[in-house]
Amino acid sequence: MDLGLPGPDAGKGGKHLLLPPGDTGQPPVGYYAATATTNRVLVLLRAIPPRGDNEAANALMQTAKVYPLNPRADWKTPTWLRLKKGDFTPLQWESNLKYWQVLHEIIDLEPAYDAYRPYYGELAALGIIKGQPFEPDARLRSILERAASDANAQMRVQAFADRRSDRAAWPDRYWEWATLRPENGTFDAPTHLDLTAREKWFFQAQVESPAMFRRSAGAGSLYWLGTRDETGAYLDGGKSYRLRVPQPVPGKLFWSVTVYDTETRSEIDSGQGHAALRSLFELKSAPPGTDIDLRFGPTEPAIAKEQWIKTIPGRGWFVYFRIYGPEEPAFNGSWKPTDFVEVK
Repeated sequence: MDLGLPGPDAGKGGKHLLLPPGDTGQPPVGYYAATATTNRVLVLLRAIPPRGDNEAANALMQTAKVYPLNPRADWKTPTWLRLKKGDFTPLQWESNLKYWQVLHEIIDLEPAYDAYRPYYGELAALGIIKGQPFEPDARLRSILERAASDANAQMRVQAFADRRSDRAAWPDRYWEWATLRPENGTFDAPTHLDLTAREKWFFQAQVESPAMFRRSAGAGSLYWLGTRDETGAYLDGGKSYRLRVPQPVPGKLFWSVTVYDTETRSEIDSGQGHAALRSLFELKSAPPGTDIDLRFGPTEPAIAKEQWIKTIPGRGWFVYFRIYGPEEPAFNGSWKPTDFVEVK
């Protein structure tokens, strides 16, 4: 379900009720309700820092209240924690036998999802069955390890070397839509489930909501994917690039360019200390009305140092260009950034 600006309350502070799997009762009046398909539920909220004030954003975030509809007598209000840097990627297990072990754990813990019955049948043939131990013999272990490795490579190609024509944001640029299905959060096309689009997105990222990628003015956010320079070559951590962003950017809230490592699909960790250039922070002192040149590369540029992200030689990278509160020019092609240009 969507919360906030793209949600049913349009950011006005509504009450949202998350019901458990299989719930068939009528939700109480006054709530926007959604029924989960899993026992464990992830809720993500973003607070936009007022005038670039991070502490004000943290305070704003904590005005969101989370509580049971019918709390027990021993219910305690959740504590807010500040997460430190950590590895939240599946990198350690996504291309080996551990992938299948994690999948078995999830199937054991979560209720069966009827739409996935054919997939459960395929997994049963591999010995992955809810309520039963997963104990592959040496032959099956070898097959599963190869399958995990090959599938990981296949999804990497789908994510970064896609040939679908509908990926292109504009015919004269190498920018792509970050997701290939803007209609909903379930990747449903009119006649089929778009498996390629689903695989591409979830190899790069982790979550999606129904209106997250709506391609119309009034959407909560807009995401473009950048993987190549103006010649069509992949972005190289050992080279330097310039990206020109025309001003003003058609967004009511703010915009940003975030650099990710292609191996981890997480924000690049080059030792610089940040991986994004944002209109509310690093770019807020840029002269108004003039185009902004963003810099990317392994060495600090002689000019516009505050508009530079450090990359890592020998590693590929990609970006998401985000606009929050996007306006019509971002969708009709009358506004667009340049491609990445290599700077010698």
